[in-house]
Amino acid sequence: MRSEKVLQNVVIKFAGDSGDGMQLTGSQFTNNTAMLGIDLATFPDFPAEIRAPIGTLPGVSGFQLHFSSDRIFTPGDDCDVLVAMNAAALKVNLKNLKKGGRIIANSDGFDAKNLRLANYPDGVNPLENESLIDHEVIKIDVTKLTREALKEYEMGTKEKDRAKNMFVLGFLYWMYNRSMENTISFLTEKFGKKDTILQSNIKALQAGYNYADTTETFSVRYKVDKAKMGAGSYRSIMGNQALSYGLIAASKKSGLQLFLGSYPITPASDILHELSKHKDFGIKTFQAEDEIAAITSSIGASYGGLLGITTTSGPGMALKAEAMGLAVMLEIPLIIINVQRGGPSTGLPTKTEQSDLLQAYYGRNGECPMPVIAASTPSDCFSAIYEAVRISVQHMTPVIFLSDGFIANGAEPWKFPQSKDLPPIEVSFKTQLSENEEKFQPYLRDEKLVRPWAVPGTAGFEHRVGGLEKQDVTGNISYDPDNHQLMVKIREEKVERIAQYVPEQKLDNGPERGEVLIIGWGSTYGAIKSAVKELLLEGYQVAHAHLRYVRPLPRNLGDMIKNYDRVLIPEINNGQLIKIIRDKYLVDAKGYNKIMGVPITKGELIEVVRKMVQKQLPAEYELK
Repeated sequence: MRSEKVLQNVVIKFAGDSGDGMQLTGSQFTNNTAMLGIDLATFPDFPAEIRAPIGTLPGVSGFQLHFSSDRIFTPGDDCDVLVAMNAAALKVNLKNLKKGGRIIANSDGFDAKNLRLANYPDGVNPLENESLIDHEVIKIDVTKLTREALKEYEMGTKEKDRAKNMFVLGFLYWMYNRSMENTISFLTEKFGKKDTILQSNIKALQAGYNYADTTETFSVRYKVDKAKMGAGSYRSIMGNQALSYGLIAASKKSGLQLFLGSYPITPASDILHELSKHKDFGIKTFQAEDEIAAITSSIGASYGGLLGITTTSGPGMALKAEAMGLAVMLEIPLIIINVQRGGPSTGLPTKTEQSDLLQAYYGRNGECPMPVIAASTPSDCFSAIYEAVRISVQHMTPVIFLSDGFIANGAEPWKFPQSKDLPPIEVSFKTQLSENEEKFQPYLRDEKLVRPWAVPGTAGFEHRVGGLEKQDVTGNISYDPDNHQLMVKIREEKVERIAQYVPEQKLDNGPERGEVLIIGWGSTYGAIKSAVKELLLEGYQVAHAHLRYVRPLPRNLGDMIKNYDRVLIPEINNGQLIKIIRDKYLVDAKGYNKIMGVPITKGELIEVVRKMVQKQLPAEYELK
């Protein structure tokens, strides 16, 4: 007799070789979940190599999905279900499986060769001994069953084995009471012109579903109800997609044609890929020969009256530094998007980190201030980049936009915004002289200290460009020391004055006065929000403030900090925002730093706050 059990939260980790299709499996289950109106958060985790060594620990590719009938903000600390396609996948991820959690293991991936590659001792097979006694283990020979399902197809063994992930996906669709239709539609669209591949994948998907349905061992199916979310149309969206759509929206709202000059780099490349699909919106994309050409082409586009964008990651930011200084000297709009990753140098190119904040603040020669805006979640990339564009064009300054690998590749539900609800982005070009001007003065400023934007080719508005210091008002080249100091101070004050034209900092959660204020930025948002919600239920007086405007800092942040006994700043770096906060507000903030290429978890922060309130926290608390 089959029964159905309703669950509130489920965390599944799909794990296997990078060629096992775990990212595709996870994304398909995610899309299926989103279509049902269930809240979700994801965390893809994959090797840097295109084809990592088969069967080895470094070659494991994973995709974690947290879905719930309640609102959630993280992909989950620990897993309820681990899909392990081989021994290495089990070994890498077992530590993050809850006690009593379920392991769905492809038994073919635990042969002698795979066990040896995963560094298990000779003769030791975790599926056959008592090492997994605290978990429920479901052993399925996925390889054998997939080949059997596809025996009628004239395909090689390797080609048949590529459908193993569809077998697993079908099995999970049965387990969680799902329809297969959205994945069949996806496969039809993807392989419609390759009938054998299409039919074999559909057959494997159905075989996995039918295997679960007809095997008496599996007597319970599970269901997660629809989450209570605001009315509207939703879709699952990843950070780089949302960022791309935000740029398109800003382009249309401002009336500026968008130009992207970019050199491919992980994890920013998908922005180039996505924007290149939207030429019907007047988007121009240019894949440059290097990072320097990418940003300088965008500077040229901006000088010519377009919305100039360039995308990169940390190593590319270093190469773009000189050109960023040129954009600051020219005082033109420009958006520099940095999707951060583990560093330094090539570092951990597919892992997440928040280690470029000080580079964004100070990583250029000379006094070279630029506004810095940071997104907090995948869907927040839309509104955050839209705001970055507004600041850039209305304050005539390049703006650095910070995302990271967790945000860029993670996914969550996104409520479609309506164009009419987006704030306007007003742009004005200099086309006529003001009453007190006898001739065009390119560095004559308004109350925001913003100079006019004059497009080349406008008669009577010719002006000098270049990286040499400009004379105040006239824009002529100047080596006068007093003028240089004046211009340095003006450029700095122009950036600081932006704080008057952006919202004051608000608490995301918690009381206006209390024991601990947690200040976060970027992708720590979900972990902090989830931890604070739980700590408030336990009676702790803890609050959460998350920064979108990182430079200049919100004008009321200093007063907010004074309302709390202690300040905690969690970061996926070695302590960068904390240096800025300590310097500006002279507050004895404490840091919690994790530099492992993976996000900070809710559980870690709960532990830290408890110790902090009990005054057991060292001066600098790091994950051990």
